[in-house]
Amino acid sequence: MAHALVTGSSRGIGRAIAQAFARRGDRVVVHYGRDRDAAEETVASLDGSGHAVVGGDIGDPTVAQRIVDEAITALGHLDVLVNNAAVAPTAANGHRVDATTYADWQQSWARMVSVNLVGASNVSMLVAQHLVARGEGGAIVNVGSRGAFRGELDHPAYAATKAGLQALGQSLALALAPHGIAVASVAPGMVSTDRQAAKLDGAQGDSIRGQSPFGRVGIPEEVAAAVAYLTSPEAIWASGTVLDLNGASYFR
Repeated sequence: MAHALVTGSSRGIGRAIAQAFARRGDRVVVHYGRDRDAAEETVASLDGSGHAVVGGDIGDPTVAQRIVDEAITALGHLDVLVNNAAVAPTAANGHRVDATTYADWQQSWARMVSVNLVGASNVSMLVAQHLVARGEGGAIVNVGSRGAFRGELDHPAYAATKAGLQALGQSLALALAPHGIAVASVAPGMVSTDRQAAKLDGAQGDSIRGQSPFGRVGIPEEVAAAVAYLTSPEAIWASGTVLDLNGASYFR
């Protein structure tokens, strides 16, 4: 039984990852940014017992440290970290370079960098040092994006931060391998979460589904299954990988 912290697990992909971990017998710390009720719903959906909830904005370095400290206290120790929390692309935070103001450009970049990259790096550093001190190995998985490779027309900061997160994972994989700690990333394409429902149900829906020769988008459980594998002992030799999960919609 492993002890896992899954950031951004109050809903969507993070919730599915927490559920996958609980099904295999893990204890999970469910992290949320603002919506504690949704996080409690996630915990209520988990198999087993002994799970916990922590909240706060990982984009604030002081809060990030509190989140990790509370997670370790809640479970006694951690074995697994999943960096899933992120400022996701929305219509409200679009910042296409030829169609935005400098003020909106600054705002979008500052927020996405603080959470998606710096926040995740801070949580990773703190959990990595905890794992090294324990001396029992462990795993870190980053939830990246297809956009890191193909770009994001309306959300360049999102693509850049996800590329940075995946590169961070490979740097940490080099440093942490001597300690028996595996670090990997997944790079999903479009996934049918609540956050994407309006887009998928709207005029763009058929075009988005048509990006994959399967004629659909991914589901959270498919991402969760990959993360569950990458955090298993059998996946240690996959450390450093970035696993594409995009239904053959983009090759690199």
